[in-house]
Amino acid sequence: MTSPVTAPCHPPLAAESSLRDYFILLKPGVMSLVVFTGLAGMLLAPVPLHPFLQAIAVLCIALGSGAGAALNMWYDRDIDAQMHRTAKRPIPAGRIAPDDALAFGLFLSLLAVSLMGLALNWIAAGLLAFAIFFYAVVYTMLLKRATPQNIVIGGAAGAFPPVIGWAAATGGISMHAVLLFLVIFLWTPPHFWALALHRNEDYRRAHIPMLPVTHGIAATTAQMLGYTCALAAISLLPALLGMQGALYAAGALALNACFLWHAFTVRRNPSGSHAMRMFGFSILYLFALFGLMLADRLLQYATGMHGVAA
Repeated sequence: MTSPVTAPCHPPLAAESSLRDYFILLKPGVMSLVVFTGLAGMLLAPVPLHPFLQAIAVLCIALGSGAGAALNMWYDRDIDAQMHRTAKRPIPAGRIAPDDALAFGLFLSLLAVSLMGLALNWIAAGLLAFAIFFYAVVYTMLLKRATPQNIVIGGAAGAFPPVIGWAAATGGISMHAVLLFLVIFLWTPPHFWALALHRNEDYRRAHIPMLPVTHGIAATTAQMLGYTCALAAISLLPALLGMQGALYAAGALALNACFLWHAFTVRRNPSGSHAMRMFGFSILYLFALFGLMLADRLLQYATGMHGVAA
């Protein structure tokens, strides 16, 4: 397959690039989830951080997320042009030149990592740099076009934000932070494969070896169900290990029951509509799960029952 770096994928610019086009390069929808989980990791950490430093850390995580997204769109501009879902992105649509997107992504990467290191600590900065590298290079350049396990391995990049937030506050990593990582890591395959089921023909047309393309719908829905079961088990561990309280435990049980219902439904009837409903719920699930962690911690503080297994 022709590399996107050498492929003739330089459409003439139809108009001057706008600030909105550069904002789209940051994948703001993805960024919102990245920022929220990163902030949650920071607030759940046992070391309080000054609000000003919290704001800087959140900014760095947001910039790092946007940097990885811009580099992803720069490299994937050839396949983006072949897929209905992505054909109108700024680069394949000719609104941003590929070299400008590359420079933008590299600049944001340097800014985010440098600011995190100088303002917070270099452990958090190193984790942020590794997350950007993992998404832009390991996932986008090495895995996405090479293996149907691309989203499983590459999904680790999206699981780093709460660990980065935790490290920004504490200067290190704990078991609690690792559990936050595992929750997002196990959530990513069923979340993304639900979208891939709906966009199966898009990926087939672009020759991307997503699991529904290479192994079929039945194998994909079976793995989605398996990962959802594993996610349910891991997401309950913070309560079982005393890191979270009863509020989180009750909410997590309800959320996992709904997620498993969606997974079973898609397993029985993998139509595009059922898959997209699972995809939509998966986003709500992650926001709600991390929101429950924060609400539970606030309740523990209010009742004087706060105790963290760091």
